[in-house]
Amino acid sequence: VQLQASGGGLVQAGGSLRLSCATSVRTFSRYSMGWFRQAPEKEREFVAAGSWGGGSTDYADSVKGRFTISRDNAKNTVYLQMNNLKPEDTAVYYCVAQRLPGPAAAPAAWGYWGQGTQVTVSS
Repeated sequence: VQLQASGGGLVQAGGSLRLSCATSVRTFSRYSMGWFRQAPEKEREFVAAGSWGGGSTDYADSVKGRFTISRDNAKNTVYLQMNNLKPEDTAVYYCVAQRLPGPAAAPAAWGYWGQGTQVTVSS
């Protein structure tokens, strides 16, 4: 499974970005998808995830109400809409995939990781 994340960039606080993650897997609809991030000198942390059927999502408390994960099975793509961005959202964002029954916050639950896309939020 190959994951290609894009859409990162530099944005001012309060702005928005939409990250995309395209996958090569043919059975994309059977994979739960998610996003993690890692800021400099910090641990990798869970951001958001959605179940393979799209009926269940989970978010880190720090992004609830601001970020939305969604997927387009016809395009084999998962998105992360990020609104009202804050400087503390600055990190490299990683797309993840795994055949799971639902979203999972533990990095060890995810077997496939993309290369990451940089998001920088200026104050």
